[in-house]
Amino acid sequence: MDWSLPAGVHAVCTTRLGGVSKAPFDSLNLGDHVQDDPQAVAQNRALLQAQLGGARPIFLNQVHGVDLAQLSVTTPDGTQADACLTREPQVACTIMVADCMPLLFTDDAGQVVAAAHAGWRGLAAGVLEQTIHAVCEKAGAVPAQVRVWLGPCIGPDAFEVGDDVRVAFTAGVASSQVAQYFKPHPTHAGKWLADLAGLARERLRVLGVTSVAGNNSTPAWCTVTQHSRLFSYRRDGVTGRFAACIWRS
Repeated sequence: MDWSLPAGVHAVCTTRLGGVSKAPFDSLNLGDHVQDDPQAVAQNRALLQAQLGGARPIFLNQVHGVDLAQLSVTTPDGTQADACLTREPQVACTIMVADCMPLLFTDDAGQVVAAAHAGWRGLAAGVLEQTIHAVCEKAGAVPAQVRVWLGPCIGPDAFEVGDDVRVAFTAGVASSQVAQYFKPHPTHAGKWLADLAGLARERLRVLGVTSVAGNNSTPAWCTVTQHSRLFSYRRDGVTGRFAACIWRS
């Protein structure tokens, strides 16, 4: 992961490779809600935890909302939230995706780590704002002291949306910056191609976050086109989930 992290903070993003699940979940599926063999999912999660230096990944029940969970060593898997935060060591904030965007956060001093799940609904509803504000409050920091990493997601040449999605992001927004992340679909009238990573970067810019790494909207970050490396629900329908994790040692 090409991301400059403060001392004592660690992060990983898995791919679909290196696990035990059979097709169509092959092979490192971490989602226990996609009809994969539960024993295979448990083995895959154990393989992930073995790579985290003793930290425990906490898997949320993500519902495309904006609720943020404060994690501790006793937080159970399946806690309903679309963002999470902790100051405790060896607790890994974990987000699972297969087209939506995982985002990881920490402050410059490495006091707090957080993660968020951003599909278009959560992004439009304010999950990034919720997470940045929580990190700043817990760390005693301002947004310019927060570092953010954007993970793989459906790319701007694959994310076809209706006008309702465009309106959700542009209604009442004075800045013309948002409109540039929607391009008319070349063949489907009334449809748009949306740049989810670009929309996230714009929201972070408005918040005052200046340290942003990861997904730059190029094909290498697109879940749909990276068939051999990444799961994509939009592409495959029945598929697994990969994950992004961040923790303090």
